[in-house]
Amino acid sequence: MDTSFAPLAPEATNPQSFRPEAPLELDIAELQRHMVVTRRKVRAGQYLYRNGQPFRALHFVHAGFLKTCELSEDGREQVTGFRMRGDLLGVESIGLSVHTCDAVALDDAEIWELPYPPVLDALRHIPELQVRLAAALAEEIRRDRVWMLTIGTLPAEQRVAAFLLDIAARLARLGFSARHFILRMGRADIASFLALKHETVTRALSHLERLQYISVLRREVKLLDVPKLRACVGTPCTIQ
Repeated sequence: MDTSFAPLAPEATNPQSFRPEAPLELDIAELQRHMVVTRRKVRAGQYLYRNGQPFRALHFVHAGFLKTCELSEDGREQVTGFRMRGDLLGVESIGLSVHTCDAVALDDAEIWELPYPPVLDALRHIPELQVRLAAALAEEIRRDRVWMLTIGTLPAEQRVAAFLLDIAARLARLGFSARHFILRMGRADIASFLALKHETVTRALSHLERLQYISVLRREVKLLDVPKLRACVGTPCTIQ
């Protein structure tokens, strides 16, 4: 439904090693003075866009949770990231004619489509937005780079712990609880993102629960001992 109007030192390999900016907020009324903004409702399981589809817009996540994924050489789906409110999708395709990955809603989402390249003209009229948008894009690049290093250097259980801490921190900056939350993705998606097997993620979660660092009931997660969970990853405790 569319309506017109997301071996290195431990600190170098952990998603919590940099402080995220405040989530990007867009003034839709101001944007509409300079371009047509389309508000889309995307249902859980629906594609926002597909790999190979013409690239015509950036996508701002106003509500909901999505995953991005690509096909590996052997034809398997490889999850490359999880996006929530305040994130931009589609930036990886800037300068190309088509999208280079799929974006799929994990729950019902509201997306604002910012047509490209008209959004570049709008930014010239809104200097503050230009600065904030650049900061948001830079943060996404840093986050993706750090996750690449994390997956390449940390053992399985530390990857899972780092993943939970990262989700907690991202939810906290949106005003939600950092200690009690529902995972919108299944364990198969987590395993794909962390380059692990499904059963490895399950074993890691079970072991962290036995250590009483976390409590897990299906997709409901409680962080019971954040300092010890962060010590497992090798970074200082910052979640209050």
